[in-house]
Amino acid sequence: MHFNAYGGNGAALAAALVNATDFGPAAVEAMLSEHRLLRTAVTQEEAAELRAWAERLAPVFGEPDQNIQIKLVNDLLDVTASKPYVSAHDGREPHLHFFSVDADIVSRAKDTTAGGLAMAISFSDGRRLGRCDRDGCAIVYVDTSRNGRRRFCSLACANRVNVAAHRARHLAL
Repeated sequence: MHFNAYGGNGAALAAALVNATDFGPAAVEAMLSEHRLLRTAVTQEEAAELRAWAERLAPVFGEPDQNIQIKLVNDLLDVTASKPYVSAHDGREPHLHFFSVDADIVSRAKDTTAGGLAMAISFSDGRRLGRCDRDGCAIVYVDTSRNGRRRFCSLACANRVNVAAHRARHLAL
């Protein structure tokens, strides 16, 4: 699955925020930079706002009912200041921007994540916004695999589940 770089980046940032365990300013700045946001300096209060935003993003991942998932994303879009526009800068092909470059970092992160999730469910399958199938694992992911059948956050979780199933089969014999 290939999202355009911008929408995929927003969905990936949403997953990173949901999966984050450290919302200290330095960790949040590093995460925002990794996902190509600009001017990523955050205060402790802004980092706390993004933690609260991550809690709002979390239910979108792994929601099996498409209508509920759409409502969740629309609710996110309702609270952002987003006004998408098309841009073709720096020699790049035309692409969507979800935020004003003059907005504060929290607004830009909210706009980017809500827009990225909207693109992910609009231009692919909402099931591609997944939650790990291993019991006890709460990691979310954006499934970019070709066939869209990813079930686990990592190979380690998949192996744990498969080994446990293998052992259970052998014990049943």
